Amino acid sequence: MASTSTSSLSLQTSAQRQSFPSNSAATTFHTNLSFPYNPLPFTKFVCVRSSSTSKHYNEVVVDEEMERIRRLQNGSDVRGVALEGEKGRSVDLTPPAVEAIAESFGEWVINGLEKQRGQPVENVKVSLGRDPRISGPSLSVAVFSGLARAGCLVFDMGLATTPACFMSTILPPFSYDASIMMTASHLPYTRNGLKFFTKRGGLTSPEVEEICDQAARKYANRLTKLSSVLRIPPSRVDFMSSYSKHLRNIIKERVNHPLHYDTPLQGFQIIVNAGNGSGGFFTWDVLDKLGADTFGSLHLKPDGMFPNHIPNPEDKVAMTLTRAAVLENSADLGIVFDTDVDRSGVVDNKGNPINGDKLIALISAIVLKEHPGTTIVTDTRTSMALTRFITSRGGHHCLYRVGYRNVIDKGIQLNKDGIETHLMMETSGHGALRENFFLDDGAYMVVKIIIEMVRMKLAGSDEGIGSIINDLEEPEESVELRMNVVSEPRIRWTRRGRKVIGDVAGVRWGGGVPSSAPSGSERRDVRVKVSDEVHGQHGWVHIRQSIHNPNIAVNMQSSVPGSCQTMTRVLRDRFLIASEMDRVLDMTEIDKYAKSGFL
Repeated sequence: MASTSTSSLSLQTSAQRQSFPSNSAATTFHTNLSFPYNPLPFTKFVCVRSSSTSKHYNEVVVDEEMERIRRLQNGSDVRGVALEGEKGRSVDLTPPAVEAIAESFGEWVINGLEKQRGQPVENVKVSLGRDPRISGPSLSVAVFSGLARAGCLVFDMGLATTPACFMSTILPPFSYDASIMMTASHLPYTRNGLKFFTKRGGLTSPEVEEICDQAARKYANRLTKLSSVLRIPPSRVDFMSSYSKHLRNIIKERVNHPLHYDTPLQGFQIIVNAGNGSGGFFTWDVLDKLGADTFGSLHLKPDGMFPNHIPNPEDKVAMTLTRAAVLENSADLGIVFDTDVDRSGVVDNKGNPINGDKLIALISAIVLKEHPGTTIVTDTRTSMALTRFITSRGGHHCLYRVGYRNVIDKGIQLNKDGIETHLMMETSGHGALRENFFLDDGAYMVVKIIIEMVRMKLAGSDEGIGSIINDLEEPEESVELRMNVVSEPRIRWTRRGRKVIGDVAGVRWGGGVPSSAPSGSERRDVRVKVSDEVHGQHGWVHIRQSIHNPNIAVNMQSSVPGSCQTMTRVLRDRFLIASEMDRVLDMTEIDKYAKSGFL
């Protein structure tokens, strides 16, 4: 096994290409950071005046109660524990909390429309969809109540998907002013959450922060329990049928089959693994109606306990079961959806799983055929081989901050700056296309793949969809390690995590020169190039702070066997221990991998 000398290892921070204008408040950052740890003083009581005129409010806001709501923000979403059953975690996403958030969202939507139109608005319409989690029905009542308190008309979509919720603001005759999806994606059945949409797309993190801040004040001031009577009951609507028809029409029109236009999937067998989430509709309401044979599909019945496996295209069990079903039935394609269908992965006709870098490569190849020379935005955990794959097909690859919302927003900004960008995709499977409203829609991504599969068949190819990425190289090694930040509460571990990121970004090993970056308070991740005298640049280290939990993730890839272990030793010995960061980090995984090369 080849080895890499620690003494000759060179790590350099990788700045973005200068051809991509950067948003100074959101880029992947690379400069040194000095951020002293000074915990904020805790104030028990602060007096403010509530914006509500209800007699059930008073003027005392308790910081501790307000923080209960603010802690529910998860980037551009809201997530929390909705049911008992998690060790060390108590229920925090309660019906009163959800009601306050929904009311604040309704008010936010109304205020935005009034500002946009310059006059008061009436009959503001908001839809609600949910995945099959067992906490969904009770929390739905809280959403209905909150939206009604804000003065909105509420429409209940029932079991739905995240992309469908956004599309309910677009497709006539529905065209709602806003929508909420109740889901916690691939997280356990005990969790739940909220995703918010208007006609312009998903809300940003600052917008959700504003809503949660207002909700925190309502929650802390409110003396009554959840409203038990809805002044205006929600209207039940069947939007999923319209959304399914929308997807069917796209396939029919773009395939334009010369023999059977209305059933272009005739002769294809396609396996769907919905993981007992919301994705079963794609089988009976899209594929079956287009003529596909879906025999052998898995876990289509919605079950909020998720008894078979985690609904997640990154889950090994999900992919293994789907692969087995594809091979057993000699199917042309296997599809894996996550719970709310904003992500997907596929298995080709030879049983090869296609997710992560492979899925990005597949979609990139399809998009580059349609839009030669376009830019493709991904998160910074993608491989050097993916960059070569994209550029070899005439595309441009822009690496950006981890987080699907960051990646999508970067693509939107590039288009505004005049840089044609048709695909934005993260290794987790979140992918958005300019042609589809910049919406991360797992079903739409699968639609693109199915259309290409049929076109290949019509052109006389029996290779299968996986043949498109035969020339994508795979890294020799790839590993993810995590370090828990030994500190509470959240404000403290957030600061310590950012200090680690900042210091790593500024380290000058082997002559790496950091680029300019904004203040340390915005720094969340950094990617460092790795090279030596023998192999040149052969890998990278990516370090990022989780927004979900108090830990720091370390991802590494290398084309040289044994190099990831060497990188781990360098990171530990020459930085973490040398800078005494080992005092605030649990380095168990780092130590184990540095010693043995295994987890």
